[in-house]
Amino acid sequence: MAIKLFNDKKFNESKSLFEAHLKANPNDLKALEYLGDIAGYQKKWDEAIYYYEKLKKKVPTNADFQYKYGGALGMKAKNVNKMKALGMIDDIEEAFLTAAKLDKKHIDARWALVMLYLELPAIIGGSEAKAKKYADELLLISRIDGYLAHGYIEIYFKRYKKAEPLYVAAHRLGNSKTTFEKLYDLYLNKLKDKVKAQQLKEEYTK
Repeated sequence: MAIKLFNDKKFNESKSLFEAHLKANPNDLKALEYLGDIAGYQKKWDEAIYYYEKLKKKVPTNADFQYKYGGALGMKAKNVNKMKALGMIDDIEEAFLTAAKLDKKHIDARWALVMLYLELPAIIGGSEAKAKKYADELLLISRIDGYLAHGYIEIYFKRYKKAEPLYVAAHRLGNSKTTFEKLYDLYLNKLKDKVKAQQLKEEYTK
């Protein structure tokens, strides 16, 4: 019932049931994870951190728990003052790196590292080279994600022409809503090429 409520996005009702279940079964990992996920959906980052930290301490070898902990920390860091956020960077990076090491095919952790290393100032560890390292790893796991990640890096630095062949390659492989939207946005809003944008749209919606 609690899982169905969660899937139906009835988070408050689901949370009450999971909390009651957890009182009777304090070591139930799935209940802890669902409560962390609910807190995340509700943008209650401290609460999400609390549950994910419990999970990663109970099962330190679980890549998803490490990734979710890092993600919750990262979202909190975006909502606090800069000095406090700086103090959280090492823990965020460590969680994502640990997730990537534990699971050689963890796509989300590698995407998180690409974004982290782009957004961090160089003085505290930000680096295009580091971002590209994890984009390269993504390329080995999923060519679509790899091309998208490399394209994302080019767009971050406003090298829009270099991003184009990467997003084109990703769309040719994936032909999905995601690949279409990213390439369409590049054409329309970055390269300001309405002709290519319209042509892409017509081909995709055939």
